[in-house]
Amino acid sequence: MPGMSQRAAVALAASASLALLATACTGQSSAGGSDDASKETTINFWHGWSAPAEQKPIKELVKRFEKAHPNIHVNVVGNMTDDKVNQALRAGGDKAPDVVSSFTTNSVGKFCSSGAFVDLNPFFKKDGIDPDTTFPKAMNEYTQFDGNRCTVPLLGDAYGLYYNKTAFDKAGIKSPPKTWSEFAADAKKLTIKKGDSFSQLGVMPNYHGWEFTTEHVFAQWSPTYFDASGKSNVAKDPKFEEGFKFQKKLVDELGGYKKLEKYRSGLGDEWGPKHPFHTGQVAMQLDGEWRLGMALDAKPDFEIGVAPLPVPDDQADQYGKGYITGTIAGIPSTSKKQNAAWELVKYMTTNTDAVVDFSNAIHNVPSTLAALKSPKLKYDPRFKTFLDIASNPNSQTAPASVNGGVYLNTIQKLGYDYESGKLTDLKAGLKKAAQQIDTDIAQAK
Repeated sequence: MPGMSQRAAVALAASASLALLATACTGQSSAGGSDDASKETTINFWHGWSAPAEQKPIKELVKRFEKAHPNIHVNVVGNMTDDKVNQALRAGGDKAPDVVSSFTTNSVGKFCSSGAFVDLNPFFKKDGIDPDTTFPKAMNEYTQFDGNRCTVPLLGDAYGLYYNKTAFDKAGIKSPPKTWSEFAADAKKLTIKKGDSFSQLGVMPNYHGWEFTTEHVFAQWSPTYFDASGKSNVAKDPKFEEGFKFQKKLVDELGGYKKLEKYRSGLGDEWGPKHPFHTGQVAMQLDGEWRLGMALDAKPDFEIGVAPLPVPDDQADQYGKGYITGTIAGIPSTSKKQNAAWELVKYMTTNTDAVVDFSNAIHNVPSTLAALKSPKLKYDPRFKTFLDIASNPNSQTAPASVNGGVYLNTIQKLGYDYESGKLTDLKAGLKKAAQQIDTDIAQAK
């Protein structure tokens, strides 16, 4: 899919710079702004897409908006990193953005709590739009924090399971695994040893193995990250321990951490044509919707299958859910044209045809329930798996936190230590991680 390599890579590196952005503007502006959106005006829209195949659809989207709102002119600025946005908001002035889109959902808590972006609830209420019935549940959740809806979804990403149908046939596996126990059994059947290494690995389960992270995998258990008081729940909710133990057992059964890491070191780059799923070196891959286009572009010598990720055996009735994230859009509190900015944000994120057209062009998952069901959507039949995951009310996301994704990094670090054998007492590790998360959040507040 165009731009997904750049987009996902940017998202991984964005949290730190967005932390600066969130502190660049404090103090909420008055709800709704004071400008007259019916008068002639020009607003600045900054986004992070950079490739020509991405920038063109953005410009077409804005052109359609300007046709529907002839008095509002939009100055579109692409390839805007979070650092550049941060600097612009600090400097202010006429060239600063009135609308910003970002690839990083983990910093929504910072955006909202610091007042970097305005609360959009009054705008939704004024126009009679109910976010709860407009957006899929997970997307609706990751765009707000503590009742403050300072961002809105602008297309989404859904994570599923890619599998090598040819390898499945050779291994006598009739269908993709629906439960984690089936997944583990299939991973072992699909693993072909070659000397002290592999000619084919069922799946790369190590947490450094691209998208196989605690955040993405544990979503299938539907854990509760924080309790009602806002304290970390990782040591109390048994689903975290179950997730860690499942992954560690799989690592051990497929050859052990060191052997897998040695194999991984010789595999291709995640964002290049030599990705190990493309080359057949791994038979199953957890990944987002963008992988389908990238894998097809690589012209593999096998048929690609797509399915939802497996679920725990005791949650078999929830098969079909997955992890959801995506692009967000917001209005900086420094903007003096918030009403005009809202018209653009509203159009891009709630107008069904606009969302569908953008989805067709960018190849991301639509971010409204209406767009997900639109007959105007154009996609490879396998892409429907991701539409269904996005629509599934049981699909999960990582909750917003006042200090962004720091708590997720703490959990992932625990995963690195546990899978490698550096940590042997998991319960003690979970308690220590919970204490660290609580301390970090207290300091951020």
